[in-house]
Amino acid sequence: MTIFERLYIAFFKEKAKRHLFSKGLSKVSMPNLSPTQHPDAVHFKHYGLIGDIIYAVPAMKALAGEKKIHLHLQINQKSLYKKSMQHANQGKILTEKSVEMIAPLLLAQPEFAVVDVLTDQPVDYDLDEFRNFPFDYNTNHICRWYFHMYGITADLGKPWLQVTPDPAFKEEIVIARSFRYRAPGIRYDFLKDYPHITFVGLKEEYEDMKKAIPGLKHRTVRDFLEFAQIIAGCKFFIGNQSFPFAVAEGLKVPRALELCFECPNVIPEGPDAYDFLYQPQFEKVVKQLDQRAK
Repeated sequence: MTIFERLYIAFFKEKAKRHLFSKGLSKVSMPNLSPTQHPDAVHFKHYGLIGDIIYAVPAMKALAGEKKIHLHLQINQKSLYKKSMQHANQGKILTEKSVEMIAPLLLAQPEFAVVDVLTDQPVDYDLDEFRNFPFDYNTNHICRWYFHMYGITADLGKPWLQVTPDPAFKEEIVIARSFRYRAPGIRYDFLKDYPHITFVGLKEEYEDMKKAIPGLKHRTVRDFLEFAQIIAGCKFFIGNQSFPFAVAEGLKVPRALELCFECPNVIPEGPDAYDFLYQPQFEKVVKQLDQRAK
């Protein structure tokens, strides 16, 4: 494809995006910013993917201020993804098991007092309202979707998650790679030359990665607090745009993101934060992170 063909296609794509954005502006209104139902707590509702919940934490903290966060998660919503792209929840975005897994991690944060399944609890902020706004969900930064909706901000270069690191992983490169959001041409086989590598993620994802890295170890966890402690304690982390990288980003561990060029809506921010699209640069980043950790 020539540069002129690229420009032609880009022009009409941008024109279509502008039309859809302008059309959606008529539906935009400022969500309620004055929760008054409880003097000591702010209640939030969310039904998004677990990674999206992690990326919503900075907004929840900004909106709650000095009050405690009560997060009510709506379960059994139909998946937003095509059948071929679904993951472990059998066509649902969140399940009761999802809540059981993520609650310990969020409740380990001093700002959170409650994480439970939504039933009839009061809700001050419906974090799913961003779906009614004319965002381009394939760009920007998931954290900032909430910022744009509520007119707030936070320093995303600073940690927004904290856990006690697991010292057993201080020599380990920890990796995760979902089947979604993979960059074309990226290979992980060069990592077989690094002696200590642990995979965190689903069994089928691990088995796929083990084809490229025969010595790869797999670590399963009882919940996502243990998961975060492993990432917090590792030498550095490599992942694509899925839940594990959201945790690494929230913790601000040294990290490298396999960026999906079609959907670059995760932006690493802060020290020792890399993203990559091309193989030579990927190998260079890993070498730099490894040398820096020594």
